[in-house]
Amino acid sequence: MIVGTRESKLAMRQTEIFQQLMAEVNPDEKVEIVSMKALGDIDLTSPLNEMSGVGAFVRELDEAMLHHKIDASVNSLKDIPTKMAEGLTVVAIFERDSPEDIILPCPLEDLPKGARVGTSSVRRMRLIQSIRPDLQILQLRGNIHTRLSKLDNGEYDAILLAKAGLERMGIERPMHTLDKSVFIPAPGQGTIAVECRSDDEKAIALLKKLDHAETRAAVDAERGIMRIMGAGCSAPVGINAEADGDELIVRAIAFDYTPEPRRVEKRIPIDYDEGVLRDIADYLTGKRDTI
Repeated sequence: MIVGTRESKLAMRQTEIFQQLMAEVNPDEKVEIVSMKALGDIDLTSPLNEMSGVGAFVRELDEAMLHHKIDASVNSLKDIPTKMAEGLTVVAIFERDSPEDIILPCPLEDLPKGARVGTSSVRRMRLIQSIRPDLQILQLRGNIHTRLSKLDNGEYDAILLAKAGLERMGIERPMHTLDKSVFIPAPGQGTIAVECRSDDEKAIALLKKLDHAETRAAVDAERGIMRIMGAGCSAPVGINAEADGDELIVRAIAFDYTPEPRRVEKRIPIDYDEGVLRDIADYLTGKRDTI
């Protein structure tokens, strides 16, 4: 099996995790890794929200799969558009790691007035502005190590990152976890996913063994709400679902769809139907006023 990934250190680390899981469940299957640059790795000046319609971190991998150059790809699920390229499927989602955002080097409340905070996420920008409107929000692009270097060099007073990325890379430094019930993560944040062609029966049979059912139920709900909203990967929307027995606790926030941001915290059955997701999506986008 030929598996594609981005060239970044985090993407390669996530592919190592994939290889470890494959060795456990499909020990006889040989895996060859092919790395490539994505648009989001090449263009480090454009804001990510300006590239949200093209799958900035997965397009090249998707095209390689569709042209049978690779059999599968390993990605962060939050980078995969909810409207995927025709002919591809998310065949496996690994057990979720930490979904939260973190701020370095100090808690948000300890930053002085006017401090410079770096992030490339519109969702994080809106959340920061809603909590601390006195702060300066500056664009921050690049891989984890580049972003940390910019913080260390004094270009920013603080930066925001996904906690899971630092954990996977084994990076330990002063950081503070933001409460996910307030600072709601992006849909799919903290999860690694594997894509393949939807007609590749062999690959599907092998890769679906890696799928984690509880995580799948949660992130499918998150991405389902996002899809119904018509929102892209870079939309100012946070959605997080957490399994609790036979229910999911869904927390969401949406900016810019209504005059004031809308928040949701709702329990839904783990075997929900799409109508439940539509109710949440319609409330977040202002199509209905109650939920």
